[in-house]
Amino acid sequence: MQDGNLALLGFSPILFAGILLIGFRVAAKHAMPQVFLLTCFIAYFFWGVSSYRILASTFQGLIITASILWIIFGAIMLLNTLRYSGAIMTIRKGFSNISPDRRIQVILIAWLFGSFIEGVSGFGTPAAVAAPLMVAVGFPALSAVVFGMMIQSTPVSFGAVGTPMIVGVQGGLNKALLSDQLLQKGFEWHSFFKLIVSEVALIHAICGTFMPILLIMIMTRFFGKNKSWVEGYTCFPFAIFASLSFTIPYAAAGIFLGPEFPSIIGGLVGLTIVTLAIKYGFLVPKDTWDFAPPREWPSSWIGNIQISLDSIKGKSINNVMAWSPYILLAILLIVSRTFEPLTNLLKSININFPNILNEEKISAGFQILYLPGGILLIVSLLTFLIHRMSFSEIMKAFKDSTKTILGAGFVLLFTVPLVRIMINSGINGNDIVSMPIAMAKGMSDLMGQIYPMFSPLIGALGAFLAGSNTVSNLMLSQFQFETANLLGLSGALMVAAQSIGAAAGNMVAIHNVVAASATVGLLGKEGITLRITIIPTLYYLFLSGVIVMILFHVFSITDPLINIH
Repeated sequence: MQDGNLALLGFSPILFAGILLIGFRVAAKHAMPQVFLLTCFIAYFFWGVSSYRILASTFQGLIITASILWIIFGAIMLLNTLRYSGAIMTIRKGFSNISPDRRIQVILIAWLFGSFIEGVSGFGTPAAVAAPLMVAVGFPALSAVVFGMMIQSTPVSFGAVGTPMIVGVQGGLNKALLSDQLLQKGFEWHSFFKLIVSEVALIHAICGTFMPILLIMIMTRFFGKNKSWVEGYTCFPFAIFASLSFTIPYAAAGIFLGPEFPSIIGGLVGLTIVTLAIKYGFLVPKDTWDFAPPREWPSSWIGNIQISLDSIKGKSINNVMAWSPYILLAILLIVSRTFEPLTNLLKSININFPNILNEEKISAGFQILYLPGGILLIVSLLTFLIHRMSFSEIMKAFKDSTKTILGAGFVLLFTVPLVRIMINSGINGNDIVSMPIAMAKGMSDLMGQIYPMFSPLIGALGAFLAGSNTVSNLMLSQFQFETANLLGLSGALMVAAQSIGAAAGNMVAIHNVVAASATVGLLGKEGITLRITIIPTLYYLFLSGVIVMILFHVFSITDPLINIH
């Protein structure tokens, strides 16, 4: 079979997913089982992969899925615990008292608080938490959804305590094979993965520095009385200061601590610095910007759910107590990743599955305490005690979290296994390369050295289809790596570009828009939101693509695995 036909055949499961999800608007829970079956069919009949290897890859994917769901459950459990303890109500009310200027409120609530929530919870929760909060303090519902979607960019690669990197990138790459190749060159997997994390953090920090200005510009252009792009210009110095307050600690955490920390630490440090700056009037504009009176708003701006701070019920809890679980989470994560005796203890509890069904290099493991899900659940348990919650409140938090996990889990049960089948298809009866390598050969032949400019776009398309940075990374990381290898470029940097693009794609991921719209009663108007959020998405993809091209072709960024074949 010719390389072009092989590439198209290898790409067909992803293409089929796009046709079902976008063309026919089939729900992911119905589409992905069909895509899984198509992948099995192609692997068996065209690649010659044995049925045992397909089954072993499926089991491997299910074990990886369990680790993803473990993290999601811990993240959602903590958020629901704080909701039922009254902490979220306190946090919401605190924001409404800081400044009456909508430009400052959108930076605080959407950019900083939303980025922090993305860091600890991920999976669409920032918009679900931030959008109702913005409506409660007086934002139009449509604007709240738009701003909630826009911040699902820079922090997303390190969302849910690093899940898109820890599970998405590591699960999407052929870790066993690459580890062997690294060892032959005197390197280890940890160093290679750290390189990817650092590059993701640095490029995101550059692109993210201008996101608060974009938030203000889109607010004044689409939701202002005068429909002006530059009406809020007096707040631009403050916006840059606020963005740097997040992106500098964010980048430092990515380089020196690891993928669990950038969004959490960036959000916490940024919130602290910016709140103090507002208190002392540092760079705060003299004028105050506001929306037109609500009676003048178009009907398309208004949701059918009325939200106000007075309607948010819950126990009275002070600010220190409300924030204490998040601070405790940050401390426990840092200690568990930097204090070696504790790290070794947590890693020692490992459910390991080597050589599943005796298939070569198909293994999986599940570190139940070291994975962020374990830390998140420990903090949830401590929060029950700290906030003196009743047993009924605990059970409500558990019940709501379980419902969420069941909804998210079904799609992943098919998505992750089909990715593992594609990755493991290199060992077959027809003596042909794996599906991702076949796709990579086709793409490298087609686009050549200009491909890096478009590598973030590929990641964004994956996130648009799947609604998830993690799933995009699982599907496309190996493809991006192999394309870089065939072009003689850094595989680490190309995988970093994949993750950055997948984060940007979250701004237009349809099911994220639907979820955010539902929280403010705006279902049915997703098209309006997408027409606005495509603007920051294109900005992000263009700038990140330019940066990646410069790093490849001007600075000649390299890594240990260039030209491994």
